[in-house]
Amino acid sequence: MSFSDGWAAVNLEMPARVPRIEFGPESHWPLVKRVTGLEVYPYSPAETKLKAMQAMSKAWNYDIRLTCIVGHEELAPFSTNMGHGAFEMGGIDLDYDVRCPFDTPEQALAFDPWQTYGAKHHAELVRRFNADYYQQCAEYPDLVSMTGTYVTLFSGMIAVLGWDMFLSAGGYDPVGMGAVLDRYARWMQQYYDALAESDTPVIYSHDDIVWSTGAVFRPEWYRQYVFPHYKRFWAPCIEAGKKVIFVADGNYTEFVDDIAAQGCSGFFFEPLTDLQYVVEGYGQSHIIIGNVDTRALLANDKAAIHDEVERCMALGKGCPGYFMNVSNMIPYNTPVEAALYYNQVYEELCWR
Repeated sequence: MSFSDGWAAVNLEMPARVPRIEFGPESHWPLVKRVTGLEVYPYSPAETKLKAMQAMSKAWNYDIRLTCIVGHEELAPFSTNMGHGAFEMGGIDLDYDVRCPFDTPEQALAFDPWQTYGAKHHAELVRRFNADYYQQCAEYPDLVSMTGTYVTLFSGMIAVLGWDMFLSAGGYDPVGMGAVLDRYARWMQQYYDALAESDTPVIYSHDDIVWSTGAVFRPEWYRQYVFPHYKRFWAPCIEAGKKVIFVADGNYTEFVDDIAAQGCSGFFFEPLTDLQYVVEGYGQSHIIIGNVDTRALLANDKAAIHDEVERCMALGKGCPGYFMNVSNMIPYNTPVEAALYYNQVYEELCWR
């Protein structure tokens, strides 16, 4: 692991090696055993898992840790539970519990987070963000650490309303749904004001605004009700000297320019978003993370794995803030040999 390489890339200073971060390998327990020799299982104690994750991060030379503290749990007292498929090894995340607190679109359109969750104490939010940031620093001292929010705005609506009600209410009354986002954004501003005052140098700003096919609502609706709030969220953080990394799944190529215009320092995106487009427009000015497609690894196709890494390196190596990443994750069902080969190719091609 190299804090220096990660920090150089975050500051657009072009380290000699393309730095990296991965999601999934450190909890792919058979892979962890092959790489580190440590025995760990889905139901192992948290301390054992943490030790294994730290060892895996070190062995694979991670340079940055993308994480946040404000997730679905923040909204748990009043939100939708959509259930969860089995993603983690052993199916420990499988959840059949599906429930929504709203019965009609009209009820959803009346949602007011101020009435539901109340105002937050600014000093307590700052304390929470600092505690999370310093915990990351303590557990992963050789990585660039950060904290931030997962349920920033669009993802907040998904968490509170659930997809079915979000789409129903948004289709029924797009302007009314825009008003719900306005209220939620004013409530969420409390968190970004606290992030600006916290000690974290980098902010993780997650918002799943699209599907794999692109926009969920009309693009102009986003431009009226979503993106202006990002500018307000990020402005105090940027003024405080923070780097803001925008994170979203799916294909948000059509919105890259809109998001950049709000002032973010960088982008994390999955393979569906066009890396070449981002590199051509923002390769010298922004942090760029990701784009290797996990499907090549899942197919255990060495030629495809090599091509994916080579494709991303060809585009990313000329960008001072580029980080290698399999950005739709390396899940536990990835063949171990495929994951090992991916790492081998990365190590062969990572030097500039």
